Amino acid sequence: MAGAVIVSNGGGGRDYPGNLTLYVLFTCFVAATGGLIFGYDLGISVTSMDPFLMKFFPSVYRQEKADESANQYCKFDSQLLTAFTSSLYLAALIASFFASSVTRVFGRKWSMLGGGVTFLAGAAVNGAARNVLMLILGRILLGVGVGFANQSVPLYLSEMAPARLRGMLNIGFQLMITIGILCANLINYGTAKIKGGWGWRISLALAAIPGAIIAVGSLFLPDTPNSLIERGHADRAKRMLRRIRGTDDILDEFNDLIAASEESKLQLTGINVITFYAPVLFKTIGFGGDASLMSSVITGLVNAFATLVSIATVDKVGRRKLFLQGGAQMLICQVIVGTLIAKKFGLSGEAEEGLSRGYAAVVVLFICLYVAGFAWSWGPLGWLVPSEIFPLEIRSAGQSINVSVNMLFTFGVAQAFLAMLCHLKYFLFFFFAAWVVLMTAFIALFLPETKNVPIEEMLLVWRATGSGATSLLTTTTSTSPRQIQISSWVAPTTPKPSRVALL
Repeated sequence: MAGAVIVSNGGGGRDYPGNLTLYVLFTCFVAATGGLIFGYDLGISVTSMDPFLMKFFPSVYRQEKADESANQYCKFDSQLLTAFTSSLYLAALIASFFASSVTRVFGRKWSMLGGGVTFLAGAAVNGAARNVLMLILGRILLGVGVGFANQSVPLYLSEMAPARLRGMLNIGFQLMITIGILCANLINYGTAKIKGGWGWRISLALAAIPGAIIAVGSLFLPDTPNSLIERGHADRAKRMLRRIRGTDDILDEFNDLIAASEESKLQLTGINVITFYAPVLFKTIGFGGDASLMSSVITGLVNAFATLVSIATVDKVGRRKLFLQGGAQMLICQVIVGTLIAKKFGLSGEAEEGLSRGYAAVVVLFICLYVAGFAWSWGPLGWLVPSEIFPLEIRSAGQSINVSVNMLFTFGVAQAFLAMLCHLKYFLFFFFAAWVVLMTAFIALFLPETKNVPIEEMLLVWRATGSGATSLLTTTTSTSPRQIQISSWVAPTTPKPSRVALL
């Protein structure tokens, strides 16, 4: 079996002429706002608001208000409540497969438009909900919007960006997710204080704002050159490439896009649960209502600012190092948080007294460190890497698989989380820590470094990875755009990463 492949570009890989134009910056910013809808949905946790629980989930409300000495792990255990939460992810999973066809046949921007409009409809239904059925119907519509947006936006960003800045611009999507989460946390904190018990309606209905932003914004976006070539519009693709690169010297890149098109024709970390259920989780471990919402705001701020670290470093440090460092940090924090909760609540889930301010601060600190580790590694890179590693012909389908797998596991964990918390107790944190170990090990063994590699050259990296030998891929200025020299040597028997250099 081939080992990992580290792609080293010796300072640039195949670097095409052109600059980061204001036009590309604008289009990538508008497209990245598609992350707001997913982020807002993750951050809006009305399940911690008593008026919402009283109206739709009265049994959970009564359970929550039971004797404080009762088992704290099981106070929110309700399959109906988790069905409300997880229905979105199931809908996003299914929608992502349909989004693949729309994205491939009609272009990336129309998937974004469809996602925004559907998300708008879901926000309207949820804001006006009168029963659980309406809530779940609204969540399904929101899920369809998330599925379409998450499938198309990362593709759009990777295809519009110059190779040397692809990581930075693509992570704009994750930055918008974190901004959406933070805005939702702040809105939660404010609407929870509204007298009359209808603040939850505002929280749910305001999801229409990020939906409208991406729906309207997508109307002003151009098609990517890659998508135009895929759909048979080579002349339009050439004109668009000139415009987004700000130069007439685009022949090499254009030829590589054409060649790549012709040749192509022959995530379970627990972070989404921590994000969505954060107020519930903080309530479970002893925080009061306002304190749990404020703690969510704090973690939302950490999430947003830590994502900036990834934007600044991903095209310098590379994908692999961020993955590995973030995974190690997340593992340590999961184990520490699990240990702290075990020490306080044990297996019974009963605490003799509430959390002291100092103890609570330590718990929040390590949860914030966990969120930070995720925000500069697995969070943004989980969208970036799948959007850049596939050849053109299957890129849309590949991103759909990425979104669907993400949503499948998020659905499963969201549906089972409260029951798992009730039965596994503090071992739940160790359960997620074990998955982080497996994921990080997989990256260490199998993921090639894709920093600064032109998107149409990715197929060469994977061919070298799967060959069972370590290959040196050299492209010189004297060769044609697709002329690659490969010099191979026998792979070492020790399990060291293989190395590929694009010079």
